Amino acid sequence: MNRLKELREDKDLYQKDIADYLKIDQSNYSKYELEKVNIPLEYLKKLAEFYNTSIDYILYLTDERKPYSKSIMKR
Repeated sequence: MNRLKELREDKDLYQKDIADYLKIDQSNYSKYELEKVNIPLEYLKKLAEFYNTSIDYILYLTDERKPYSKSIMKR
């Protein structure tokens, strides 16, 4: 399952809810969940903050859902 879809469904949200948060059309957001187009970095950052996770988790670079601590990111 796509991580974006998994995160969204865990919060009982619809694609339209997330699209509104990102200020984009639902049809564009759907393409991100279906992995038809790459999601822009600015949206990845917003989604990671919204879901309290890391971009790496969203992109399957880690299975650790917890976001990185701020001290690690400052290095």
